[in-house]
Amino acid sequence: MKGLLGKKVGMTQIFDESGAALPITLIEAGPCYVTQIRRPEKDGYAAVQLGFGEIKPRRLTGGQLGHLKRNELQPMRYLREFRTKSAEELAEGDVLTVALFEVGDRVDIVGTSKGKGFQGGVRRYGFKGGPRTHGQSDRLRAPGSHGATTTPGRVFKGSRGPGHMGSHRVTSENLRVDLVDTERNLLGVRGSVPGAKGALVIVREVRKQ
Repeated sequence: MKGLLGKKVGMTQIFDESGAALPITLIEAGPCYVTQIRRPEKDGYAAVQLGFGEIKPRRLTGGQLGHLKRNELQPMRYLREFRTKSAEELAEGDVLTVALFEVGDRVDIVGTSKGKGFQGGVRRYGFKGGPRTHGQSDRLRAPGSHGATTTPGRVFKGSRGPGHMGSHRVTSENLRVDLVDTERNLLGVRGSVPGAKGALVIVREVRKQ
């Protein structure tokens, strides 16, 4: 199983052998601890639960602390499960680092997009807005006619319009690993990664080749 929890550090650039600049996102991935292994005969499915990030014990509930103390693990901020076909090669208490990955590997990065608050239709969905001339003065960024006429005489649920933008779970697929720094627990992937600096991200094996 190839998967880690990490923290987005930010974007930078590196140079390849030919001197071309490569835009990469740095992720502080791991060390992650195997806190639990789910087995089909007991839990109905196979998965590996990883823990990441230090936290004060008083920030966790008694049940969470007891769950970690089973394997004599320190209090951890994040716990996430990775589905897998088999976890025979892992045991509870094992430590996973960026050494799992190599330069050239392909990964999927899962994160929560930046929240933009309440936004209008022009910014949220790219609506064109009203005309810039012919006497209009307040329709520049308005969405225009939104509903139907007499039948059915209402706006359908799910129609695009103004509303809360961002703060969604987003997956950036098939990103190339361009940097692996085992000393500083850094992983560099080509391109952008969802989320703000310091946000939790999930690095996992690519699902779509």
